[in-house]
Amino acid sequence: MPKDTSIRSVLIIGSGPIVIGQACEFDYSGSQAALSLKEEGITVSIINSNPATIMTDKVIGDHVYLRPLTVDSIEAILQEHIADASLPKIDAVLPTMGGQTALNLCKEAEERGVWEKYGVRVVGVDVDAIEKTENREAFRQLMVDIGVGVAQSKIANSFLEGKEAAQEIGFPLVIRPSYTLGGSGGGFVHRKEEFDAALKRGLEASPTHEVLVEKAVLGWKEYELELLRDSNDNVIIICSIENFDPMGIHTGDSITVAPAMTLSDRCYQEMRNQAIKMMRAIGNFAGGCNVQFSVNPADDEIIAIEINPRVSRSSALASKATGYPIAKIAAKLAIGYNLDEIENQITKTTSAYFEPTLDYVIVKVPRWNFDKFKGANKELGLQMKSVGEVMAIGRTFIEALQKACQSLEIGRSGLGADGRQVRNIEEIMDGLEHASWNRLFLIKDAMAMGVPLESIRKVTKIDKWFLNQIQELVALETELKRYSLNNIPRDFFFNLKQKGFSDVQISWLLGNVTEDEVYARRKELGIRRVYKMVDTCAAEFPAQTPYYYSTFEEENESVPTDRKKIIVLGSGPNRIGQGIEFDYSCVHGLLAAKETGFEAIMVNCNPETVSTDFNMADKLYFEPVFWEHVREIIELEKPVGVIVQLGGQTALKMAEKLTENGIKIIGTSFENMDIAEDRGRFSDLLKDLNIPYPKYGVAENAEEAIVVANEVGYPVLVRPSYVLGGQGMSIVINDEDLEKAVVKLLGDLPGNRVLIDHFLDRAEEAESDSISDGEDVHIVGMMEHIEPAGIHSGDSFAVLPTFSLSETVTKAMEEYSVKIAKALDVRGLLNIQFAIKDEKVYVIEANPRASRTVPFIAKAYDVPYINIAAKIMLGVAKLKDFTIERKLKGYAIKEPVFSYEKFPEVTKELGPEMKSTGEAIRFIKDLEDPYFRKLYKDKSMYLSK
Repeated sequence: MPKDTSIRSVLIIGSGPIVIGQACEFDYSGSQAALSLKEEGITVSIINSNPATIMTDKVIGDHVYLRPLTVDSIEAILQEHIADASLPKIDAVLPTMGGQTALNLCKEAEERGVWEKYGVRVVGVDVDAIEKTENREAFRQLMVDIGVGVAQSKIANSFLEGKEAAQEIGFPLVIRPSYTLGGSGGGFVHRKEEFDAALKRGLEASPTHEVLVEKAVLGWKEYELELLRDSNDNVIIICSIENFDPMGIHTGDSITVAPAMTLSDRCYQEMRNQAIKMMRAIGNFAGGCNVQFSVNPADDEIIAIEINPRVSRSSALASKATGYPIAKIAAKLAIGYNLDEIENQITKTTSAYFEPTLDYVIVKVPRWNFDKFKGANKELGLQMKSVGEVMAIGRTFIEALQKACQSLEIGRSGLGADGRQVRNIEEIMDGLEHASWNRLFLIKDAMAMGVPLESIRKVTKIDKWFLNQIQELVALETELKRYSLNNIPRDFFFNLKQKGFSDVQISWLLGNVTEDEVYARRKELGIRRVYKMVDTCAAEFPAQTPYYYSTFEEENESVPTDRKKIIVLGSGPNRIGQGIEFDYSCVHGLLAAKETGFEAIMVNCNPETVSTDFNMADKLYFEPVFWEHVREIIELEKPVGVIVQLGGQTALKMAEKLTENGIKIIGTSFENMDIAEDRGRFSDLLKDLNIPYPKYGVAENAEEAIVVANEVGYPVLVRPSYVLGGQGMSIVINDEDLEKAVVKLLGDLPGNRVLIDHFLDRAEEAESDSISDGEDVHIVGMMEHIEPAGIHSGDSFAVLPTFSLSETVTKAMEEYSVKIAKALDVRGLLNIQFAIKDEKVYVIEANPRASRTVPFIAKAYDVPYINIAAKIMLGVAKLKDFTIERKLKGYAIKEPVFSYEKFPEVTKELGPEMKSTGEAIRFIKDLEDPYFRKLYKDKSMYLSK
């Protein structure tokens, strides 16, 4: 059936601010769906309150509404589209791209009669399907009716019913609240004594105060299937995903592998049949679905865990894993197309009615940020705790696993063999039994210390096949230690590289040789990285998509063109302090490079983001943003330069290596960026410019720190150089606290220097963002924080433009911004943080790169600032070439969003280390707004050290 021509205008509901359990995978899906519908000539309106994402940018939607995600906001938009003749009436709503937030909103709007009142059709899902899948009892009953196995369970709406269910089923139990995402409020209960507290938490977390009390199948294997169905009832399975971790850990916190590695063909066929039966049973909509199963390893018994009638975290992963753009196709199915009427986006010659074939292995490893939540329970369970993830592609599981470890941005060079091993056997065994962020590394450490594989399997319940793979790494390391760099046999060296060992790991294992020496030696031996294409069809048909991963074989499929090339380095996994706003910047960097005639090449390893969509860049390398990988891509492609300013600290950390190797950095030079990053050199620059700054000193140990602190005067702010998101920062008020803080910092970041600044107590905080082209400086925006100095800027409510600062103060901020931009010869973006006390303006820090606030300001003022900055960095434009008109009436407030509900044991204290996971934007007419007045009244409440 061709597309439904009655649908001319569609509203897409976004997922709002990034929280643990609902992250930028939904912005990726929403962006893809919007572009897919626009291809069909459909007008796309988007409602989403998240200013940091590309989804709320005009390059994605025709009409973007940055409003709170409520039914009232939706109704107001529908009314505007009827009242304003220049706007098309909205015909349909697509709620499947915005996670649980969008589905719940869609359902609430249905219950309030909004869709019917305005003649809007719900497409991509049936509202009944939301009810059937999110209501735990309705789902359980449906599975029983269609003959699909489920765990024994009972529904409870009260304490009494919950206790009766527990008595009947017996422990261990799992509590699953209805209508929640990311496992919120859920958990395992192993003993009767823990039950009351867990039941209370579950009943409170569910919006309908309903939980399912279910038999816990701990230790069973967990799988997911991604499905697509059209209106002709054709169903295809896009991808099978296997959890490395057994049941008991939320799938968002599990290491996952695609395709499934340890699934028998018979069991897989049965799982497929059940998934298709489940999708057909929940309604006759056309769109995407995610189904989770559990399999008993003893007898292959299959039970269904849940079905999500929307795109999910896993469908973003499956899209990147297979090259099959699930959200893009799902959007076309939602407006009437059948699968065989849509072209395969990669081959361009076959149809979308086919199941992708993988001739490689994908590994996803989550990224946690427990260091930001002091006192948090770090044990993994049913409630998701990770803040991001990385994906790696290799020819084998073990190659992909090592590449994923290199991608994580936790200072690891692969799976072990890098000097960071744990050698305390009690700590290792405890970590195997109580899974946390480092269990993968502890498995390897246990094997290296001789713990038998079977003992590890019994404790972790991880499939023996995976453990055997890791054991092979230990054997290879032992063998390597027999050689020196010059006598390693070529075949053995080649095998090490095929197993994912980085040059850093090899140099560490050999001892007394550097990474560069290992690199030079393997080049001598002709062992070079080659690039393979992700083509969806295992090379059965020629593919036209420039989407590559690296491995070690003979044939290279990535042929460089002779065009002028720019490489944009991405920001790696999302984490607190470095989120989706940097991906927004990277996408605009790619678009600016393409618009000005360059071939734009993207290097990144985050499967959740738009920058790793193979349609965004001219060429995508899905690779770790890790020096060895970046270096070899540069050697192959020979770009005119590399952009490091847009990918946060991840990309910035590469600047020194790039400069040392004679590779041009696009924009501000490494030397000038380094002055801003090195707090000591930066303060010397401020002194020369006659710009005030807090008194400071630098120390290399605790003794020196105490001397400095007494010189500058308590309270002091203690921080390391070269970090983002306030990592490791604290405010201390005496010698004893200072000593503890410095010892911890230098333990966590060995070799770093500690900066000690006098902390300006009760000062106001503000920041400026600007663009400089080497001649002129344009102030992008100046924001005033509602909270006082001492709370990280990412955790502060901030107002654009400033609301209480005097003209003298704002003039000084402007003057200092221009002076610093010129002194650092900034080409591109510059963010400066200020503290204001007694009408005196102090500069706290300057960051010559994309900041968290530029996307916010670009949305609030409706000016494409990153695009402008990227063109200036590329040297193809000057500020005077642009006409910049700001369009903000009133004020815009940046609202930080926290995920404390995932860590109920952590108190909500705010200090210099960032803790928020995302942000929203709220527009107000004036300062009499009651929302603003309440924020201002509470501004110091959570300030701590």
